[in-house]
Amino acid sequence: MDLRTLRAFAEVVRQGGFSRAAKTVFATQSTVSKAVKALEEEIGLPLLDRAGAGPSLTAAGEIVFRRAVAMLAERDSLIGELAELRGLKRGTLRLGLPPIGSNTLFAPAFAIYRRRYPGIDIRLVEQGSKSLEELVLSADLELAACLLPVGDEFEWQDVTREPVDLLLATGHPLASRDQITLAELADLPFILFGEGFALNPIILEACRRSGFEPEIVTRSSQIDFIIELIASGLGIGFLPRLIARQRAHAGVRHVSIADPAMVWHIALLWRRGNHLSHAARAWLDLVREIHTAAVDGGASIAHGASRSHEQDS
Repeated sequence: MDLRTLRAFAEVVRQGGFSRAAKTVFATQSTVSKAVKALEEEIGLPLLDRAGAGPSLTAAGEIVFRRAVAMLAERDSLIGELAELRGLKRGTLRLGLPPIGSNTLFAPAFAIYRRRYPGIDIRLVEQGSKSLEELVLSADLELAACLLPVGDEFEWQDVTREPVDLLLATGHPLASRDQITLAELADLPFILFGEGFALNPIILEACRRSGFEPEIVTRSSQIDFIIELIASGLGIGFLPRLIARQRAHAGVRHVSIADPAMVWHIALLWRRGNHLSHAARAWLDLVREIHTAAVDGGASIAHGASRSHEQDS
């Protein structure tokens, strides 16, 4: 049982088929199929059920896949440590960022990072927080910016903590208020982000704590479109205060919500116990440096950004 065979099997599972897996490992479909078959023969149990539209894991396959992912991650970590020991100046930063707020929180860091570390290749994935968590656990990503809280399988470094504000049309009867409770919004139509956006559970759970299930009139993944819909009077929406202030619109008013749990808390996280590469540690240091400087300068970008939950290794 060698690591190349385990990687071929793991990619078949991750990619959902032999053809896509072959492209990922730069091999032919026949080679990948033979590798998985050889692994099944060595173990003495079928790992994939090939009867359906795509291969699915058997009970034995679940065990082997879980262990294979861990073994491959350890191999990558070992290679990274040895590369750093040799003092290599090249590397790869495998980073995941969410679609909301990344342009504000992380875009300035990219230019600085590129100037400081021109030999490091940045491979960026943009998805929702939950998808990014899965990619970190599977070792497809080394770091990801996600909403807290997260499980104990992660370590994390704080980035920012922002209240979530209410957005409504300037002509709305509640637009003159400085603060409002969620209970007062129970009969109003809500405009939320698309399925999978981590901001949605924050809003929905807060509504349920206030005793109601909101009426959702539409969803969108585009912040500017949501703001235009709010300005037109279709419904009310929500954004982290930092993002709301940067998306000022003459037809939209931002109102504070009297709920301390309505918080957008972003952190950079990684798999617990994983050895972080030089590229990843450099990114963490830079983001901490930028946002700590912003706080010290009086900006409300990263409350408590200097607090780190990183374990030294």
